[in-house]
Amino acid sequence: MKTDAHRPVLGVICCNRSIDNQAAQAVMTRYLNASLTYADAAGLLIPAMPELFHARDVAPRLDGLLLTGTPSNLDPKRYGDLVDDAPGPFDPDRDEMTSRLIEAMIALGKPVFGICRGFQELNVAFGGTLRRDMSEHPELIAHHAPSHASFNEYFEHIHPVTLSEEGVLKRAYARDDLDVVSVHYQGVDKLGAGLKVEAKAPDGVIEAVSAEVNGAPVLAVQWHPEWKAHENPESQLFFNLLGRALRGDKLASP
Repeated sequence: MKTDAHRPVLGVICCNRSIDNQAAQAVMTRYLNASLTYADAAGLLIPAMPELFHARDVAPRLDGLLLTGTPSNLDPKRYGDLVDDAPGPFDPDRDEMTSRLIEAMIALGKPVFGICRGFQELNVAFGGTLRRDMSEHPELIAHHAPSHASFNEYFEHIHPVTLSEEGVLKRAYARDDLDVVSVHYQGVDKLGAGLKVEAKAPDGVIEAVSAEVNGAPVLAVQWHPEWKAHENPESQLFFNLLGRALRGDKLASP
């Protein structure tokens, strides 16, 4: 258990981005502001460079891991879908780095939390698959603002989710549903083995999952609690849960 004098260290995955036509490792600041503030943690950025940064070296130095959202999609080949026309962009080094980190952290019994792409990465790591038709399927609600919308309008797109009975989120929020910021074109198709459904959208799409494997709490949401978290106590609560997990709370116990 960490004391106040020694805050736990949260690893936050980076993405491969291009800045001024140069390769860069990047994390959107909103993820750091929200997670480090409301989990009361110290942070360590982890480059998505699996050939230079080895998960087995990094994981022992962390108290937990946060897998953030990002514009890139997982390569469908990571979950056995051998197609060549899937929509990008892709970040294969992030795919590989997160896969190795998830395995290493869970092997050490350390918590892993995910947001958006991170939620999808965890589902795939547990053997699940993804669907890529969230913006066009006639039987689904809109999970993303129209493609012509502005960036801010993307994050103004909100829909409700229903929290699962006896779930971690239901106990934490002490309510039946939440309104969440939804910005995703992809989502769960087959649920990964061992993952429990924590929340669903009105159309039945899985929006949050949890697990405890080898003593490691896993919690991930498809929505974006980091967006303007300073204005939203419900979003802050997600990161409070992260802080509890970093300090040894298993979360699954009533």
